[in-house]
Amino acid sequence: MTKRLIHPVPPIFDKDSQILILGSFPSVKSREGEFFYHHPQNRFWRLISEIYNEKLPETIDEKRQLLISNNIALWDVVQSCEIIGSADSSIRNVIPNDISPILSKANIRRIYANGGTAYRLYKRYIYKDIGREIILLPSTSPANASYSLERLIEAWREIIL
Repeated sequence: MTKRLIHPVPPIFDKDSQILILGSFPSVKSREGEFFYHHPQNRFWRLISEIYNEKLPETIDEKRQLLISNNIALWDVVQSCEIIGSADSSIRNVIPNDISPILSKANIRRIYANGGTAYRLYKRYIYKDIGREIILLPSTSPANASYSLERLIEAWREIIL
């Protein structure tokens, strides 16, 4: 029997956030580190720092500051679920996060999905209540080996407003 896990990390945003990036659910490493994209092989932080021409953040505070200073809000679609390890394909019995507090407190202009699972789960569980479209971007996960860092950067440049 799979154990239900609860998302351990609050959303990152402030009143000036203009884009919202949604992942699916934290990986084992992210759950252990209690922060987004904590696995050293995940390319999210390298990608964001490259796109915005900023120094690669090393600490959680630096990562949070990188997002806030570039008007990026970050969270995940899933509040709790059953999952095997870090495999998005194993996510079951989803309870979605309520993203309405972010949308009511910040002027979010666009919502992006970090990968297909986040996109599908948003469409299934959140879209009907929010009514806001989401734009699919390729996953920054190391499991998405078909995308080099260069290809990811090219695709993700769309987030720059």
